[in-house]
Amino acid sequence: MDIQKEVLDAEERIRPYTRQTILEYSPFFSQLGGANVYCKLENLQHTGSFKARGAMNKLLSLTAEQRARGVVTASTGNHGMAVARSLGKLNTSGIVFVPENASPYKVQAIERLGAEVRYFGQDCAEAEVHARQYGAQNGMVYVSPYNDPQVIGGQGTIAVELARQLDEIDTVFASLGGGGLVSGIAGYLKSVRPDVRIIGCSPENSQVMIQSVKAGKILDLPSLPTLSDGTAGGIEAGSITFELCRKLVDEYVTVTEDEIKQSLRLFMEAHHMLIEGAAGVAIASYLKLGERFAGKNVVIVICGANIGLETLKEVLCDSAQ
Repeated sequence: MDIQKEVLDAEERIRPYTRQTILEYSPFFSQLGGANVYCKLENLQHTGSFKARGAMNKLLSLTAEQRARGVVTASTGNHGMAVARSLGKLNTSGIVFVPENASPYKVQAIERLGAEVRYFGQDCAEAEVHARQYGAQNGMVYVSPYNDPQVIGGQGTIAVELARQLDEIDTVFASLGGGGLVSGIAGYLKSVRPDVRIIGCSPENSQVMIQSVKAGKILDLPSLPTLSDGTAGGIEAGSITFELCRKLVDEYVTVTEDEIKQSLRLFMEAHHMLIEGAAGVAIASYLKLGERFAGKNVVIVICGANIGLETLKEVLCDSAQ
């Protein structure tokens, strides 16, 4: 896969439909670790996460005939909302499969954006397998959250913006679930800034990609509950992101649930914005390694803002105890 080409094609396609998000210097986190820390604010992207980029690029890459047949995907959150928004913008129909236990709030958010929601299975992995099969049986394109060249290319447009926004980038911290975000960013940035260091960040409770890379093959591992629901879950067999992560990610870090909570509170207090657990993972990973990067230019990808009220309450109440 030629990631640089996919990213540049995506950049041209999606620009009318997505925001160039702010790269904000953080005096607070810079002081904590001694680096020059910049936060890439994808929490301010449409639908509240970077997923708007990959979903829109995938739909724009389809032929008119493919779009007319409709698309299908599976998601309990950010990817579903991103696909639903893209469908609405392109006057296309689609189905989002969600597991039976999906949050009513997130289901309503997907429906408000215009997509049809159907329930299947007890977790997102089951819903994904079913959605892919449903697409194959009904002549509909399946839009993967991460295992797709155009989705990876769309997420990589973050790196195009970073290269424009900051002349020198030493290290990028990005959250890691299925690997679409980190693959896109790393693939493009390393093509134009070969010395940049990419750090993939996962919660200790769900580190399927990290353990798979260590094992040299994709593993079927359980995930424990985590505040970082955006990075939780398994990886599809044969996912193209596995080899990309092996090749492009320089280092992996895991963080605890307490470290994620602390990072969420610190960011909200210092930057006065809501962010979700997956963004907290990247911040927590920087704080864990921070002193190693003294004097360096560090980018933390703040990947999303979609935190539920109950989760937010849990995070904030812990700090009050």
